[in-house]
Amino acid sequence: MSTTFTRQLERLVNGIPTQDGAGVSLTRVLTHDLQRRLDPFLMLDAFHSDKPDDYLAGFPDHPHRGFETVTYMLQGRMRHRDNAGNEGLLEPGGMQWMTAGRGLVHSELPEQEDGLMSGFQLWVNLAGRDKMTTPAYSDIPSAGIPEVSPQDGVHVRVLAGEAFGTKGAVERPTTAPLYLDLHLQADKQIALPIPATHNAFLYVYEGELQIGEDKRVAAAGRMAILSNTPGAEGVEVHAGKDSRFLLISGQPLNEPIAQWGPFVMNTREEVEQAIDDFRAGRF
Repeated sequence: MSTTFTRQLERLVNGIPTQDGAGVSLTRVLTHDLQRRLDPFLMLDAFHSDKPDDYLAGFPDHPHRGFETVTYMLQGRMRHRDNAGNEGLLEPGGMQWMTAGRGLVHSELPEQEDGLMSGFQLWVNLAGRDKMTTPAYSDIPSAGIPEVSPQDGVHVRVLAGEAFGTKGAVERPTTAPLYLDLHLQADKQIALPIPATHNAFLYVYEGELQIGEDKRVAAAGRMAILSNTPGAEGVEVHAGKDSRFLLISGQPLNEPIAQWGPFVMNTREEVEQAIDDFRAGRF
């Protein structure tokens, strides 16, 4: 049977301007109300500013339990430190993949006083059986992220998963995330493979895309949720102009989600236990 690339643009989403950390300005693209639809993903934030007041305060010490955080930098420098003794400098093109597991306290603070700070933070849920796993941290420099050009005018960075015969910097067997950063030149078209069982979305951060057979348009700053078309193994996209976008997909966990701020568990009781453990210094 031939591969079918018949996913369509199901819904366009506008991000919500907000602040987080100690006052960092950002756009919350994947919000709480989309967690079930885009399982196993819990949140996607986009930040892009050359105004120091928007980012200098950074994200001082704060806790997490029950999921993974993925920070991908386009421009700027951010220093990570956590209470497990990990430290790393996130630089342009690099990625930080942190598994909070049973509990971690970390900080992410800018190492620049001016210039452009641009990138994304994605939250990936953990299965119930993995939520209390040992915390882990991986700092992947730009040179450690595999890149591939499957055709002329198309460039792909494979942050996680596998695409076009290229394995990404990170693999996760349970949620099987596919995380691609793509650059399409104007008027280029490509069929992007996505496992048929995955929930998937695109986030256009430069340019403009036409998506699927009906060529619905997603402009810069919009998230395009892709339809879960039975048997569809991908989506066709066409760049109306030079465009850059993220393709993110994952295997849904289909488990209850109980969240209170930085704690994401399966039940309210587990969240309350996380709060108690953090306050008692057990992270």
